[in-house]
Amino acid sequence: MDSTPRAPRFARQLAFAGLGPAGQARLERARVAIVGVGALGGAAALALSRAGVGFLRLIDRDLVDESNLPRQVLFDARHAAQRAPKAQAAVETLERAGGPTRYEARLVHLGASALGDCLEDVDLVLDGTDNVGTRYLLNDWCVRQAKAWVHAGVVGSQTRALLIVPGTGGCLRCLFPEPPLPGQLETCESGGVLGPAVLVAAGWQAALALRHLAAEPAERAQAAGRFLCSDVWTGEQASVRAERDPDCPCCAGRRFEYLEQAEHQQPLALCGRNAVQVPGRGQPPDRPRLIERLERSGARELRVAGPLLAFLHEGLRFTLFPDGRCLVEGTEDLNLAQAHCERLLL
Repeated sequence: MDSTPRAPRFARQLAFAGLGPAGQARLERARVAIVGVGALGGAAALALSRAGVGFLRLIDRDLVDESNLPRQVLFDARHAAQRAPKAQAAVETLERAGGPTRYEARLVHLGASALGDCLEDVDLVLDGTDNVGTRYLLNDWCVRQAKAWVHAGVVGSQTRALLIVPGTGGCLRCLFPEPPLPGQLETCESGGVLGPAVLVAAGWQAALALRHLAAEPAERAQAAGRFLCSDVWTGEQASVRAERDPDCPCCAGRRFEYLEQAEHQQPLALCGRNAVQVPGRGQPPDRPRLIERLERSGARELRVAGPLLAFLHEGLRFTLFPDGRCLVEGTEDLNLAQAHCERLLL
């Protein structure tokens, strides 16, 4: 890639003292992975793309749904009607703006077995996820690999963001040693999500990412360790120093419990979707034989859309991904979803 910053496209950024030509050139050489490109990750991806970050890998396991459209800025009604994979739809939208950024879509569930393949060759990881388990898994992997990442979250009108540079300041488990128990905290399902709160959280996240990527290597940790919180409804905001906990089991004790656990291999209820993700075996199915078997079992509306296979069965909608994962919509019953997949797909 040409290392000279593009002008006049980036003229306003080049004039900003925090970037300048040297910082902009570093952005155009940077490689970033965004895990989850729904509301939060999609808005952050848009900001980084428009800023001229050189490479974005967009990782998402889900499909576009009509309920996404009020707050997920990379998707439109056509994507929802087609039930397009979010990662592919996001790339399609971002590419229309032009610019130097290159994109790669990954239609995978980011379990422990996929972390290295998806994240090893990037400079920074952004957290656009909507579940606690994946965040703690990300924290374990990034701390172990000494990979910088930006955590962010939004529920209701409340936002938060934190740049974590392993070895500098605290990690996620320094602030929150254990994940909350089910039902202990509000989720996007119970507390809702306000669109402007998503934009604020994504703005903080993108700003932290740009500052880190544009800095001289020796100065990249300067923005780390500051936990940014706000409530866009009340106008309250706070910035808290995230100190490293000498008793942290992860960054101090070097115990990576979430990488070692097999919880990511269990069925997972998706927040606010009335849907369950059932993990696969990591191998593509034999689709021609599977389609024949599904037709004999009474499956309806069988549809092949690129790498996806979708169908209806007994009031539930199934979407099978290339890695063998299946999204079962119409239930939050983990056992029911898994039983259907084992009966129909294995």
